Amino acid sequence: MEDIKRKDAGMSDEQQNKRPQEEEIDLLELALKVWAERRWILKCCGYAVIVGLVIAFSIPKEYTTSVMIAPEASDNKGGSLSSLASLAGISLNTSSGSDAIYPDLYPDIVSSTPFVTGLFDVPVRDMDGEINTTLYDYMNEYQRSAWWSYIISAPFKALGWTISLFKESEAEGDKLDPFQLTKEQTDIVKALSDHIGVSVDKKTGVTTISVTMQDPRISACLTDTVVNRLQSYIIDYRTNKARKDFHFQEKLFERKKKEYEQAQENYARFADANKNIILQSYRAEQVRLENEMNLAYQVYTSVAQQLQIAEAKVQEITPVYTIVEPATIPVKSSKPSKAIILIGIIFLTGMGCIGWVIIGRDLFCSMRKKEIPDC
Repeated sequence: MEDIKRKDAGMSDEQQNKRPQEEEIDLLELALKVWAERRWILKCCGYAVIVGLVIAFSIPKEYTTSVMIAPEASDNKGGSLSSLASLAGISLNTSSGSDAIYPDLYPDIVSSTPFVTGLFDVPVRDMDGEINTTLYDYMNEYQRSAWWSYIISAPFKALGWTISLFKESEAEGDKLDPFQLTKEQTDIVKALSDHIGVSVDKKTGVTTISVTMQDPRISACLTDTVVNRLQSYIIDYRTNKARKDFHFQEKLFERKKKEYEQAQENYARFADANKNIILQSYRAEQVRLENEMNLAYQVYTSVAQQLQIAEAKVQEITPVYTIVEPATIPVKSSKPSKAIILIGIIFLTGMGCIGWVIIGRDLFCSMRKKEIPDC
């Protein structure tokens, strides 16, 4: 029994020693198989270089302009405004009411349909001065694409043109209606949304706005426009109620001013007409008119103070943004990266050739063994 156990143990040790050798032999065979086809693999990679260069130079260049803005940090809103209101005897509560537009919503605002359609009429001009039109016409008529995109889209365009022959032409209005966009307008809205990017750093609150276009000048100008439109949108939202209050106080001020002037005129006219009369009834009427004038003056001065406070409140809550990095015309293109495209195509071609030599050829020959006896 002991001899049998020793023999079994010896056989198991021999099997364990043979396994790594067999694995090494398999890896060596695979390496030799690949090495034997090295010329074919290098030849395929050479063709891949040509294909990669054609693809890289066929994709139109795009330029990216980025702007960094930092919002004003204000923990105590209305500190000086409360002091001004206290002088007029008015208690102004500035702690209530939180801002509903956070920086995290800036990307959604910029990509929204009303915001994007508002950019359609922005005038743009390219670097060479050959294009001078609106952004909508530029996106619709002057965008370049790779040559294969025209080949792929040609059947669909032909089909659409054929279908349009059997349909009645729809008259489109001159004015843009964001509620009901046409297919062409919807495609341009989507394209513009893809070309405009907004990112917010949650730690510092710095917002980065970038625009990618095929012309560097248009990219820089559109970035500056988007920044200004976004700032105006946020300012209009935050100061909406304050501006309405200011306009109300302004109308109230004009009305109370006229009432005071009218009361003053009535008092002066009555006093001049009854200057030498000493009857008590006339004196009582004069006192009444004088009291009305004084009351109208007190209301008038109170409304004037409230108007000043409302005007100061609009200025107080208006956010101020600091341009950390302004828009400049980019010198180098951001897309496409020719080196990455070339390296990627060569790598994929090399891996595909190696996979074909190691696995693909044997698998193909095994499937076609009956048809190809020499495999």
